[in-house]
Amino acid sequence: MSKTAIQEKKLTLDEFLSSPLASENYEYFDGELIQKMSPKRSHSRVTLALSSILEDWNQDKGEVGIEWSVRLKRNDKDWCPIPDLLYISYNKLGEIELEDDACPIPPELVIEIISPAQSFSNLSEKAEAYLKAGVSLVWLIDTKVKKITVFYPDSPPQTKQGEDSLGNDLLPELSLTPLQIFQKAKLI
Repeated sequence: MSKTAIQEKKLTLDEFLSSPLASENYEYFDGELIQKMSPKRSHSRVTLALSSILEDWNQDKGEVGIEWSVRLKRNDKDWCPIPDLLYISYNKLGEIELEDDACPIPPELVIEIISPAQSFSNLSEKAEAYLKAGVSLVWLIDTKVKKITVFYPDSPPQTKQGEDSLGNDLLPELSLTPLQIFQKAKLI
């Protein structure tokens, strides 16, 4: 089914996820499709660096995903965003068996990296929507200024830079700073 045909007919989330467009970098919100930005070099470098760091830390604690869509609700409507990276623990998954499909429940961590055509403001709104949908922690990464804004469900966001710790109880034993991420990405 083409995007034009889908725009003429409002799809349910399940219909969207079973269509070929679900594999073409579209996010879903209440029957509407939003094409995700194509990443540029800095975005790609940070994604690669963070996936490596998180996978090394993970040690079979859960799942680390790159551009793995997630089934969520936004304003009580079906929403299926595609975070740049996510982490969900096996403790949170419990007995849920993972299929080759969208992540079935809100993860502990969602990471979004600002692309040149995106604004901090728009992605901040998306970060708040993630938290309202049950995501525990959101990192919004700005590769231009080398800062990471951490969004929490019950306190104001905090901007981290340099050697500020990104450690959090939700990510036990993860010792990480923005400086380490940007150095591993070879952006500084």
